[in-house]
Amino acid sequence: MIGGGIAGVSAAYHLVEAHPGADVLLLEAEPVLAHHTTGRSAAILLENLSTVPNRILTRASVDFLYDTPEDLVDAPLLSPRTVMTVCSEEQSDEMDELLAEGRLLLSPTVELTVDEAMGYFPPLRRELIHRAALEPDCADVDVGALHQAYVRGFRRAGGQIATSARMDAATPDGDGWSLDTTDGNVGADVIVNAAGAWGDIVAASAGVEPIGLQPCRRTAFMVDSPGCDTTGWAFAAEIGHNWYVKHDGEQMLCSLGDETPSEPCDAKPEELDVALAIERINEATTLGIRSVNSAWAGLRTFTPDRSLAIGPDPDEPSFVWCVGQGGCGIQTSRGAGLLLADLALGGEPSTIFGGADVSGLLPGRFRTHG
Repeated sequence: MIGGGIAGVSAAYHLVEAHPGADVLLLEAEPVLAHHTTGRSAAILLENLSTVPNRILTRASVDFLYDTPEDLVDAPLLSPRTVMTVCSEEQSDEMDELLAEGRLLLSPTVELTVDEAMGYFPPLRRELIHRAALEPDCADVDVGALHQAYVRGFRRAGGQIATSARMDAATPDGDGWSLDTTDGNVGADVIVNAAGAWGDIVAASAGVEPIGLQPCRRTAFMVDSPGCDTTGWAFAAEIGHNWYVKHDGEQMLCSLGDETPSEPCDAKPEELDVALAIERINEATTLGIRSVNSAWAGLRTFTPDRSLAIGPDPDEPSFVWCVGQGGCGIQTSRGAGLLLADLALGGEPSTIFGGADVSGLLPGRFRTHG
C-alpha cells in the first residue's frame, strides 16, 4: 500500500477487513501520515457533489460516516451543517442543473427565495442574488478522527505502517514485486497505489502506464467572524466555484474555490489567490474582510474525467489504483476502500453497491490501446 492519506488508510483498513489473512504493509513517504491533502481538508459531507460514478462511492459511505463502529472512534464524526449555493441571473442554467441533480437525493435539494437565502447567510448582498438552493442535510466531517479510525482498525487487525518510507522503484520479480524504498527492499504480491498527487509518478516507477492525473492547488484561509452570533448560518458558496465561506466558531473559513494546475508538491498558499478571494467575498457579502489569521493550500488531484480510478491496472493486474479523489476523497473514503478491497484480488463489487455500474471508476477506461 503506497500512501498514508485518507485513500491509503481506508483501502488498507478495508483490505484487512475483507481478507483477514492478508499481510498488508502501508508505506508513507513523509514522517507522518496525512501530511498533505488529507491533513489540510475542511471536509463537508455533501451528497449533491461530483460525478455520477463518484456519487456511487458517496452513497456507499454515508451510513459508515453517520454510524461509525464505536470501537473505531471516540465521538461522532459528523456535525450538522446546511450548505447554500447562490447564483446570478447569468448562472441560472447552472442552478437548474444543481437542483435537478439534487432532487434525486433522499434529502432533496430545495430552491430558496431571496429572503430565505438572506436568513441562512445574512452577510449576502441581496441585490446580487438571483436564485439560491439549500442542501438541508449536510455535515462537517472530523477529518482527523475519520483518518485515525481507519488507522486504528487497520493496526488492530495486524496491519503495519512504515513512515519515512518512499518507494523509488518497483520491479516485477516473478512472484510479485520487489520494491526499492528509502527504508530498504520490500517484497509484495500486489501494489496498491494510493499516492494522491504522486499517483502517476508511483505508477511510472513501477513501469506502469500513468493515467493522466492532474493535481490542482486550492487555497483556504481563516478570518475573524463578523462579531455577531453566526449559529445556524449555512456554508455559503457561489455556484461558479469562485468563492465559499463557512463559519467556524469565532472565525470563518474562506476560499477562492480555485483549481490551479500544479506539479505534485507540498502546496503553499499564494498571496494573490488569498487577495482575489477576499476581493470576491467582499463584493458578494458585507463581511468586509481586511486581514487573514492563517492560510494554507492543498492539492486536489483529478483523473481526466474527474471520477476516481479504483481497481487493478488492465495491463498489470497486480498493480491496483486508488487515486483521483479530486476534492471528494473524505466523503467517498468508505466506498472507495470497500470497492478497492472487492476488486484488488480479482473479486466483484459487493452488495453494498446495490448493483450500481462501477465501470466509470475502473482504471481501464483510460487505456485506449489493445
